[in-house]
Amino acid sequence: MLSLSTSDIQLNQVASNKQDAIKAIAAGLEQQGLVENGYVNGMLNREAQNSTFLGNGIAIPHGTTDTRDLVKQTGVRVHHFPQGVNWDNDKTVYLAIGIAAKSDEHLGILKQLTKVLSADGVEERLKNCDSAESVIAILNGEVQSEADVDTSLVQLAFPATDLVQLTAVAAGLVKNHQVASNATVADAIAQGATHVGQGLWVAKSQKEVTRTALSFVTPASAFEEDGVAVKGLLFVAACNGSHGAVMHNLAQLLYKKQADKLFTADAAGVVSLLTEEALDGTTAVFAIRNPHGLHARPGAMLVSVAKKFNSTLLVANLNGDGKAVNAKSLMKVIALGVKKGHELQFTAQGDDADAALEAIGQAIADGLGEGK
Repeated sequence: MLSLSTSDIQLNQVASNKQDAIKAIAAGLEQQGLVENGYVNGMLNREAQNSTFLGNGIAIPHGTTDTRDLVKQTGVRVHHFPQGVNWDNDKTVYLAIGIAAKSDEHLGILKQLTKVLSADGVEERLKNCDSAESVIAILNGEVQSEADVDTSLVQLAFPATDLVQLTAVAAGLVKNHQVASNATVADAIAQGATHVGQGLWVAKSQKEVTRTALSFVTPASAFEEDGVAVKGLLFVAACNGSHGAVMHNLAQLLYKKQADKLFTADAAGVVSLLTEEALDGTTAVFAIRNPHGLHARPGAMLVSVAKKFNSTLLVANLNGDGKAVNAKSLMKVIALGVKKGHELQFTAQGDDADAALEAIGQAIADGLGEGK
C-alpha cells in the first residue's frame, strides 16, 4: 500500500507546459533521494513515447524501463496545479503524480491510485484542494466516491433457512470488511429485510458504519418468508451516498426482470452485475503477455483499440477482483492491476462486437505496442 506524507505533496504549482511540469517533478524525486541524476530524461522520453495523461485531470509521469537502474527507492512526488497544465491539446492536468519504481512495484501504485481517481467528480475535488492533507485524503480513498463491492463481500449458497440468518451473514461480511461493527449487525437484524421483487431482499443499516459497502448472500436452497420466495439478499451499510450507482444497476436488473442473474452468477459475476449496468453480449478471454503487465503504455494501446469500435466494451481481470469496467477508460483499465499472465475477460455488445473482440485479441497477441 502506498503511504503518502505531506512532504510528498507540492501545492499551488505553475508550469507553462507538461515538459516543465515533468522537470519540476523529477527534481523533486531527486531531492527526496528517490532517484539519481538523469532520471528526468527517462521521464521525458517516456512522455514522448505515449502520453501519461489518464483522465479526470490526472497524469502519472514516470521513467522508461531502461532508467529503472536510476531509481534508488520506490516512491512518488505529487504536484498540484490549481490553474491546470495543458498536457495534450485540450487535456488539462490538475494533479501530476511522478512515479519512481524499481520494478513492477509501479503496477501496485497505479492500481491503488487509479481505483480512487477513476471515480466521478474527483477532478473537481482535486482542482479545488487547498491543503496537502486534502490531497492525501483523496489519493488514499478517504473521500469515498464509490461504494465498496468486491468478491470478499459475496457469500453464495449459505445454509440458511430464514431471513434473519441471511441478514446476519450479509452484515457480518461488511463487519469483517472492517467498515462496520457488531452494532451494525444487530441493527440490520432489528430492522429486518424488505422484498424488492423476484426473490431479492434488501437489508440496510447506517449504525456505526465508517465506509459505505454492500454485501450479497444467497441461500443454499431457496426458501420462503411469509409466502414470498427468498433467493438472495443484498445488505447496504451506508454512511454516505456512494452506493447510488449500485442501487441504480440493481433497479435496472429488476426492471428487466433479470434478478435471477444474481442468483446464478459466481462471486465475480455478482460484483460485475452490481457495479456495471447489465450487459448481454459476446465474451472472449485473453491472457496478457507483456512482461510488466498493463502499465500506462500498453494500457493506452488497449484502450485505443477498444475506442475504434461502437460496441459497448467491458473488461474484467479474472485474476483480480472480477469487477468489469469500461474497456474504453484508461483509468479504469489500469486500475485492474493486470500483471503478466493475468487473464482478461472482455464482453462486447453492439453491431461490431465480434470485430472488436477480434481486434482486441490480436492487439494483445501482438504485445500492445511492446512486441510479441
